[in-house]
Amino acid sequence: MATAADGRGNWGSRAGFVLAASGSAVGLGNIWKFPYMAGENGGAAFLIVYLAIVFTIGISVMLCEFVIGRASERSPVGAFAKLRGGAWPIVGFLGVAAGFIILSFYSVVAGWAVAYVFKSALGLLQTSDPAALGRLFGDFSSHPWEPILYHAAFMAMTVAVVIAGIEHGIERACKILLPLLFLILVALAVRSLTLPGAMEGLKFYLYPDFSKVSAQMVNGALSQAFFSLSLGMGAMITYGSYLARHENLTRATLMVTLFDTAVAFIAGLVILPAVFAFSFDPSAGPGLVFITLPAVFAKMPAGVVFAVLFFVLLTIAALTSAVSLLEVVVSYFVDQRGMRRKRSAVVAGGLTFLLGIPSSLSLGLWKDHTIAGKDFLSLMDYVGSNLLLPLGGIAVTLFVGWVILPRALEEATSRGAHPFSLARGWVFICRWVAPVAIGWILIGGL
Repeated sequence: MATAADGRGNWGSRAGFVLAASGSAVGLGNIWKFPYMAGENGGAAFLIVYLAIVFTIGISVMLCEFVIGRASERSPVGAFAKLRGGAWPIVGFLGVAAGFIILSFYSVVAGWAVAYVFKSALGLLQTSDPAALGRLFGDFSSHPWEPILYHAAFMAMTVAVVIAGIEHGIERACKILLPLLFLILVALAVRSLTLPGAMEGLKFYLYPDFSKVSAQMVNGALSQAFFSLSLGMGAMITYGSYLARHENLTRATLMVTLFDTAVAFIAGLVILPAVFAFSFDPSAGPGLVFITLPAVFAKMPAGVVFAVLFFVLLTIAALTSAVSLLEVVVSYFVDQRGMRRKRSAVVAGGLTFLLGIPSSLSLGLWKDHTIAGKDFLSLMDYVGSNLLLPLGGIAVTLFVGWVILPRALEEATSRGAHPFSLARGWVFICRWVAPVAIGWILIGGL
């Protein structure tokens, strides 16, 4: 096992880092959230805006986070303290808080995927009747204790991977499972596109109607890009801190962004054509994955097998992202507080599980109890995705663009070993474009 000088641990290989970072980015944000966001916001118009944001602002912020992590070899709080100090470690604490809050409700939704593995295997989803599937999903998600059990199971898996460490836990899992997820998604996309009526969905997804573009839609695409790429929550800073000095950081950033975006795009090809094929509403929201896809599987030969495989791999995708969020909190306790990895993982995982319980109950027993007009799960999503992530993103880009720029450029080029031809554009985005654009997310969120 590769180890850093201080014993924190390193990735075993460049491929391991790319797959682990891609695993952090690839998750429910791609397969669950992106398709329904596209469905709610005009399809192809949203896709084009989203891609433009990802490959300008998103990739730039990701590189900033990798630079901060590798330059400091510390968790987010320690990274800002080491590179500058003063009040900057507060940004690291924002990342830890964002990861903790997002993981709490993320685990609840991931628990739904775990449950659907078993429901698929038992044949409980073998109907193409959208009303029946909608009732099944509604009854399950609003149940007082069943979703909490699956939430607990998912958090236990997350804790187990983090306890195993960087190379033998996170990296090993991602090397095996992400390629499988990609292959299954491609197979499902092919099947979805061959359904009667699917071409209407493909047209909705690929032929833009720019009259759908609005400030609200652009704000949603910005927010989704941050959520999907795992930015602003300290995950990429943490993963970058385990990367060897000689690795090409800009190439790795591009590879992670391409992999993440490809998964999101293919997930749209899986879900949106099927939405039209079964006459579902493309703006139906979060239930599309848990209602539409079971209907698709019910129409397929060996549909039970495909359903089980999909929800297993959806769980795995969620797991690789959840692991990165928990690792942010764990790395803080290990680096800054001197706690052992096992203890910090168990404590952080237990607290995250407890915070997730109100999110689960807010869809059932507590659905009539709201805070600022939102149920608890929606509130956690709002605070994490619309407030904390933008704050972290603004601070990260300003920190790199204005505070540590010479050190950042040195790190981005691996001390000149890997030329960075787009460095001027990156600096311009970090200093001006990204802070303004991300500030728009924050204002929109407020």
